[in-house]
Amino acid sequence: MLTIDNLRAFGADVDDGLVRCLNRSEFYLMLVGKVKEDKRLPQLEMQLAAKDYDAAFETAHTLKGMYSNLSLTPLTQPVSEMTEMLRSRKDTDYSALMQELKTQFDKLCAL
Repeated sequence: MLTIDNLRAFGADVDDGLVRCLNRSEFYLMLVGKVKEDKRLPQLEMQLAAKDYDAAFETAHTLKGMYSNLSLTPLTQPVSEMTEMLRSRKDTDYSALMQELKTQFDKLCAL
């Protein structure tokens, strides 16, 4: 079950996330629950595999915003690094960052 305490243990900056949600914990938890339902992570993986760096940048940037606004730090860190690399359309191996992002997303979904 998704709780404030579980999110803290996950590594989210819950206090910052709550401030952004006017200290309404139910609202914050609802938004984090929506993140768990989001389907853009597999989309990003496919875009990277296809080397469609323009589309991958847009998707990664969107995810970065969503994760950052909710202070989901374990997700924000790898997607932020990926976004900056994609901003310059860098042709590189993104697999380690993608794996870290998927691992952290799976941990969030397990809460």
